[in-house]
Amino acid sequence: MSEIAARPATSTASRTELLMSLEPLLREWLPRQRWFAGKGRPVTELTLDSVSRLRPDDALLHLLLRAHQPPADEGPGDCYQLLIGTTDALPPHLAPAAIGHMTQGPLAGRTAYEALHDPRQTSVLLERLRLPGTLEGLRFQRAPYGRIPDDLAPHPLLAEQSNSSVVYGDALIAKVFRRVLPGTNPDLELPLALAREGCDRVPAPVAWYETADGETTLGVLQPYLKGAADGWDLALGHLAKQEDFTREAHELGRATAEVHTALARALPTVTYTRAQTERLAATMTDRLETTAQQVPALLPYVPRLRTAFEALADLAGEGRTWRAQRVHGDLHLGQCLRDPSGFWRLIDFEGEPSRPLAERRMPHPPHRDIAGMLRSFDYAARTHRPWNPAWSDSCRSAYCVGYAAGSGWDPRTDPVLLRAYETDKAVYEALYEARHRPDWLPVPMAALERLAESG
Repeated sequence: MSEIAARPATSTASRTELLMSLEPLLREWLPRQRWFAGKGRPVTELTLDSVSRLRPDDALLHLLLRAHQPPADEGPGDCYQLLIGTTDALPPHLAPAAIGHMTQGPLAGRTAYEALHDPRQTSVLLERLRLPGTLEGLRFQRAPYGRIPDDLAPHPLLAEQSNSSVVYGDALIAKVFRRVLPGTNPDLELPLALAREGCDRVPAPVAWYETADGETTLGVLQPYLKGAADGWDLALGHLAKQEDFTREAHELGRATAEVHTALARALPTVTYTRAQTERLAATMTDRLETTAQQVPALLPYVPRLRTAFEALADLAGEGRTWRAQRVHGDLHLGQCLRDPSGFWRLIDFEGEPSRPLAERRMPHPPHRDIAGMLRSFDYAARTHRPWNPAWSDSCRSAYCVGYAAGSGWDPRTDPVLLRAYETDKAVYEALYEARHRPDWLPVPMAALERLAESG
């Protein structure tokens, strides 16, 4: 297979000149994007880590752009991946993708726009992924798990949140990571490990790209599951029709167990000793108390919720240990797809995007993923009017039974660790909802009230 001819990355001077053209526009455009992590804080400075030209005449620019914001604007800032198209005249159908008309610097007189909305530009990205090799500051890699046809029409998925995706025909989907951090992204690392184990519960990567030094994952290409139904949408549909969802919940539990079992075979496991478990309990306690200062509605429940973490530390003090392994890290109904045959698959192994990459790659007992899915059933039930707690309870039970069928153990037999992880997840949810969706705050608060009473 031929390789892309290597070309040197653009110089620092070139980066500075390009930023003259783009900076005034990006300063306004960037904070409006759904995937921008620093909402509510002004952008004090933009700097370019790298620029790669994917087409001649600066028609398609790949940027790693760093946004500096208070209160830590003396630090490195958050790094974002952008694909910017430039043109003399923007076609009407690309008007929603416009970033703005440049009036200074080397690109003066041209219009910049979000290139992931342009099929001509995303076809270039697919072509680069088809041919492994290095291009300026980027390295493109292939995996032996699929082919890349050359006649696939691209179209963007507009519903993305923390990243952006482009579907090619009905065959492939490319995920472009927006906020990037040094290290291998788990959404590449874990599916590759599962593919090597022959686990078909997770789509195997076909190709990916990264910085030329291999230190930062930038995007991954995987099979597109045509006709697959999102688990969240399925659950809401069953609720709306007042239909039972326990069969699906059971099969989801089995699928989760199969993925966990394969991950434990593929990657190293560790044992949570007394010191590690006490450290985990202390971290959860600190998160609870810090969150309560930001979400005042949580304050009355703090003493009783703290007992979930104290009980975990006490159990560790009595000599109890747990096996920890790599897990999904952000498992919920929206991360599960059921294909037309009824087979469930898990997707989006990136973990919780707001947490540091090193933290997302840490091993945890499987209870962390299980708690996330149990919370998701609760979320679904709470969206229905009137609230249907029996629906959630039956799904939670069926999921655990399905997990036991796939793994040989029922997570409910370890209630202390499961309660600790579920409490910690609900605390995380409370902070997220308070910041981003205040109308949803009653959902995690109801769970926290229940968890406080169970102590």
